[in-house]
Amino acid sequence: GSHDSFSFYIDEASPVGPEQPETVQNFVSVFGTVAKKLMRKWLATQTMNFTSQLGAGIRYFDLRISTKPRDPDNELYFAHGLFSAKVKEGLEEINAFLSEHPKEVVFLDFNHFYGMQKCHHEKLVQMLKDTYGNKMCPAIFAHEVSLQYLWEKEHQVLVFYHSPVAVEVAFLWPGQMMPAPWANTTDTEKLIQFLQASITERRKKGSFFISQVVLTPKASTVVKGVASGLRETITERALPAMMEWVRTQKAGESGVNIITADFVELGDFISTVIKLNYSLDEGEDDTT
Repeated sequence: GSHDSFSFYIDEASPVGPEQPETVQNFVSVFGTVAKKLMRKWLATQTMNFTSQLGAGIRYFDLRISTKPRDPDNELYFAHGLFSAKVKEGLEEINAFLSEHPKEVVFLDFNHFYGMQKCHHEKLVQMLKDTYGNKMCPAIFAHEVSLQYLWEKEHQVLVFYHSPVAVEVAFLWPGQMMPAPWANTTDTEKLIQFLQASITERRKKGSFFISQVVLTPKASTVVKGVASGLRETITERALPAMMEWVRTQKAGESGVNIITADFVELGDFISTVIKLNYSLDEGEDDTT
């Protein structure tokens, strides 16, 4: 999976997102375009678009949706500090890949909503219906969903929706079925301890589970590496230790399930995660 999957297309010309604190809003109002260029270096966690991510093997997408202040078209956008692509365009891009690859399955995790009223949720639900139709798998018990089941039903999309709206719509899986504990640290050692503890504590049945192999910069980190950005200052330096942790994991009910990262093309992240699946074919205990 990819963290902030849509952030490859963060637009420096866009307004600041409504979720940003007043300090950030003030910083941008004073320094304008220069401030946004610096922000982008820290907010863009991916360099590949949806099609490229899918082609590389990504199957879980972390999606954050926002309305845009004073937008006459009342559009929905992906957002992370600044606005990214229109949601409709992103969903259609993913659907094009699925139509060409009918046995592939993706997880769409709508986990943050900014400036969204009831009418906006209704608009997004309709957008999902129009784009994916019967490709979407209705919410059932997590342990009942096998690839065989999905292929038989011709389902290719599981939509997780972290809002009460989910209980009203059959094809929306409740957000609590996709927990994603967040370490919120810049320290690689603390991150790995957190990941390991999270796996130990996870419930064995009833939900999917995300391990976020992601370091989060503090304000002081950003100030020190203001011109270089997230990738150079944090992700690339921590990559060897993070990848060592991934390589030592086991897939299955008592192990890892979905693993997300920034800049998923770095190192051999994708191939290493995919490789973990093969241990399930070797007759181990965790075979469901």
